[in-house]
Amino acid sequence: MESQVKLNEQRKQDVEKWKQLLPQSYKGLKDMAQPAYTDGVLSAKVKRLMCLALALGVGCTNCVLAQFHGALAAGATKEEFLETLAVAAAMRGNTGVAESQRVIELMDELGML
Repeated sequence: MESQVKLNEQRKQDVEKWKQLLPQSYKGLKDMAQPAYTDGVLSAKVKRLMCLALALGVGCTNCVLAQFHGALAAGATKEEFLETLAVAAAMRGNTGVAESQRVIELMDELGML
């Protein structure tokens, strides 16, 4: 499997291109999503972990990488990530496990395992 760290770097570069080429669309998307990623009744960390589980469920590599790093920045721990993977696997079965391997590889690359 290729480096998840490198994939994430490419994802960030691609987002920057999107931002430059479609600034109004980018701003609209950011403005729409911002409330979902801030503390409310649920913490921003819990919301990012929920988004990670959803991203794993739909198999969106860029979403998985973005939500992983969002949850990490919000203070998610190794144990919280692993429980999130277990929830995704419980809901998606083998496809949840297969997608979760990306997160395990990324955590390993980042020295979290």
